[in-house]
Amino acid sequence: MPIATPEVYAEMIDRAKAGSFAYPAINVSSSQTLNAALKGFADAGSDGIIQVSTGGAEYFSGQGVKEMVTGSLAFSAFAHEVAKKYDVNIALHTDHCPKDKLDGFVRPLLAASIERVRQGGLPYFQSHMWDGSAVPLQENLQIAEELLALSAQAHTILEVEIGVVGGEEDGVANEINDQLYTTPEDAVATVRALGAGEQGRYLAALTFGNVHGVYKPGGVKLRPEILRTAQEAAATELGLGSGSRPFDLVFHGGSGSTEQEISDAVDYGVVKMNVDTDTQYAFTRPIAGYMLANYDGVLKIDGEVGNKKLYDPRAWGKVGEAGLSARVVRACENLRSAGTHA
Repeated sequence: MPIATPEVYAEMIDRAKAGSFAYPAINVSSSQTLNAALKGFADAGSDGIIQVSTGGAEYFSGQGVKEMVTGSLAFSAFAHEVAKKYDVNIALHTDHCPKDKLDGFVRPLLAASIERVRQGGLPYFQSHMWDGSAVPLQENLQIAEELLALSAQAHTILEVEIGVVGGEEDGVANEINDQLYTTPEDAVATVRALGAGEQGRYLAALTFGNVHGVYKPGGVKLRPEILRTAQEAAATELGLGSGSRPFDLVFHGGSGSTEQEISDAVDYGVVKMNVDTDTQYAFTRPIAGYMLANYDGVLKIDGEVGNKKLYDPRAWGKVGEAGLSARVVRACENLRSAGTHA
């Protein structure tokens, strides 16, 4: 199917929230990992989200270019073409963008989509993330208001981060401390600044102990009940009834999360969960195994010439792709999106 239109993406989010499931958002950095993610969603019978970070976009542009906007537009063009062959809806998203990279990443991409929409076309991406976790909340929300207005013009959705995700991703590192927990006051400030959709739709990455990186289950102290409290505070501020979930929530830093923690987060309104570290390993691990098992074919050793069929990048690349696809299927199952494609 074609990449999701703005209307289809909005319907995807509405359906996830109403059905208490979430979409995995899979980070990719190459055509191989993009193809693997697409196949994983199709195998799971799930719509999904595929995204690039600042570093992933730069890598996508090639080592001779290393330019985030070029890489992002190349990613979008490739995805739009190959996604047509799969019977699931896919939304494209740009991941964490801190303040110092806005002018070289999100703002020019929004400008490009606005121009395309003005000419009667569709945006290059369906959503973009502004990561204001490193600046004071007031400044975070001021920038979010500006970007939300641009997003509305581009027919895209804005993702904001209210709170701090610990650990490190793409060179952005945060300490693991009490700042990892969004407060009800933060939630109220967010709806006062950004509204409840009337200024443009947004996703909110509220933090409840999330940490980027590699952790064993139990190694991260998550408190999903914070999401419920934030929803209640926002609902009260907006005059909504008991049980309302005004925020469309995003789960970052999920490595090491237990199945119960993931389930609780989805119940409290998470509709998107980022999956990056796990899929990186799922892609690389089978390739490492392949290389070790076939070392005498992929290396020219002892005066031999190796085995072209074994060191052909397509031979070991598809092994990695299969591993990543399988991990996407498991993510869909854990988030209950498997089999939900309409």
